[in-house]
Amino acid sequence: MSAPYLSLVIPAFNEVKTIQHTLRAIRDYLAPRGHTFELIVAADGTDGTREAAAELRDEVPVAVLGEPARRGKGRGVREGMLAASGAIVGFLDADYKVAIDEIEKVLPWFEQGYDVVIGSRAVAGADIRRTQPWYRRVGSKGFAMVMRPLVGLYGIKDTQCGFKFFRAPVAADLFARQRIDGYMFDVEILSLALRSGYKVKEVGVKWQDDGDTRLKLVSGNWKNLKDLFRIRFGRKLPAANTRSAA
Repeated sequence: MSAPYLSLVIPAFNEVKTIQHTLRAIRDYLAPRGHTFELIVAADGTDGTREAAAELRDEVPVAVLGEPARRGKGRGVREGMLAASGAIVGFLDADYKVAIDEIEKVLPWFEQGYDVVIGSRAVAGADIRRTQPWYRRVGSKGFAMVMRPLVGLYGIKDTQCGFKFFRAPVAADLFARQRIDGYMFDVEILSLALRSGYKVKEVGVKWQDDGDTRLKLVSGNWKNLKDLFRIRFGRKLPAANTRSAA
């Protein structure tokens, strides 16, 4: 079989109730539009998410990765991205905060020469249908105030939206060098992309909060801070790419 046009990695932890709906929604949108695609579910945990995704193999082109132990979203996305075979490779969250139809805002930018195209809640065209609780919004602003000067990632307004796409060779390069296993992997990937000279485009997307409260605000944020220091100080600068950053 020839390689698909799109590879979509779907990180999923304790998403047994939603994963089949998400996979079918992606299929129902992409198939009629003639996009060849593969779906890769990266699901750690023991709640049955992997098994639920595997049940759809006869109706959806899906592969399933993961282990019983929780190893981190960053690791799951990395393993899925490196296993992908599409010309355009990306990831979106299993809780469907950003629906697959927003990909129509993403794909044209690759034709204009961009290497990485990311969804954003903070640029023109963004449409927040259901906002996060106030304490998460405050936390996000505080995170940005720490992250930007520490990592030097001033060119991106929204690093954490889980809707990011890459040319296949760019994904292979970046995720082969990516090391953060937790939530800060988005920051690491974008930092690597800009420091390597890849052209990055941020596009506004429709987004809605799902009310997920699983992130531990104290211990989780402390781990995130340590990972930001790892991104800033834990590696040598990558070899420069010949392409200039946007």
